[in-house]
Amino acid sequence: MSQIATTYSEALYSLVKEEGAEKAVMEQMKTLDAVFAQESDYLRLLSAPNIGKEERCAILDSSFRGKVHPYLLNFMKILTEKGYIRYFSDCCQAYRQQYNEEHGILPVCAVSAVPLDEAQKEKLIAKLEKITGKTVELTNRTDPSCLGGVRLDYNGKRVDGTVKNRLDSIHSLLKNTVL
Repeated sequence: MSQIATTYSEALYSLVKEEGAEKAVMEQMKTLDAVFAQESDYLRLLSAPNIGKEERCAILDSSFRGKVHPYLLNFMKILTEKGYIRYFSDCCQAYRQQYNEEHGILPVCAVSAVPLDEAQKEKLIAKLEKITGKTVELTNRTDPSCLGGVRLDYNGKRVDGTVKNRLDSIHSLLKNTVL
């Protein structure tokens, strides 16, 4: 994540925190980030040097005024004026990270060979919340190469309890055994 994204998202977060609108702005940023990912031409338009800053800000105004929090709209205008709108997705990540830290939320990605059912998710969440003392936000991704078990990714850590990992460990042990 860039320093630009971190600096600008921290400024936005501190402003919306004063109004208690952190979650609403985060949800709006998430939606906008998804829209911008689908419509990358829109961000290119907002970055176009042959269009004046005022005109680019007017485009944002006509598209989002009354539809997003005013601070978020002004945030996007500032990014556009400074030529940093291309960092919007990074800003969303930095904002979400700050929100999660302040609210004791731990995002965890559980990777499994097949999708976890609701009961499994609930048990896993309860166990992780007990261990970490934080509210766990669990996402489940499937990867058939796991063969079985679950791999957890969170806070830059990986806890790998998959069958594939165990088989790889046994393979390595046997490979390095001298007879």
